[in-house]
Amino acid sequence: MVIAAGCEKQPVAKSLLLSPLTNTVSRISPAEPSQAQPKLPTIKMYVGTVEMKVEQALTEIQIQKGMMFRKKIGTNEGMVFVHRNISERNYWMKNCFVPLSIAYINPIGRIVEIHDMKPHDTNTVNSVSNNIKYALETPQGWFKRNGIGPGVMVTTEKGTLSETYFPRR
Repeated sequence: MVIAAGCEKQPVAKSLLLSPLTNTVSRISPAEPSQAQPKLPTIKMYVGTVEMKVEQALTEIQIQKGMMFRKKIGTNEGMVFVHRNISERNYWMKNCFVPLSIAYINPIGRIVEIHDMKPHDTNTVNSVSNNIKYALETPQGWFKRNGIGPGVMVTTEKGTLSETYFPRR
């Protein structure tokens, strides 16, 4: 049995889920999401020099629901998925209505891969790299339209991705 996770595919054994944040198994409701989650808190993000506004999926549930059931996404908007562990990533488009592009981003904030995804496609879009900590979903073609490819750095109004999401105290 498989449950979609914010367009990230997660293996499920009965009512257990491997958490993408902690790499631990946790109990979940056997019910799959059936509606879009409310708009998540946003942050100003810079992909290279291009500014965009992104929702932040920071918890397991937010990552699991992601862009599911959303009917639209703004031209310079997106959703960043912040994972606690470094790993390969597997996203899919089950219950996602909007065509998206996804960038897989390494721990230092550099885009490693970019893939286009089709609405409702349940085939996974696997990262080639196993060194992925973040994923950024945008309207399909956004990276190409803005001249952004692998190697481009991603930062926020608060600094690097690790300064923003994992500050040293």
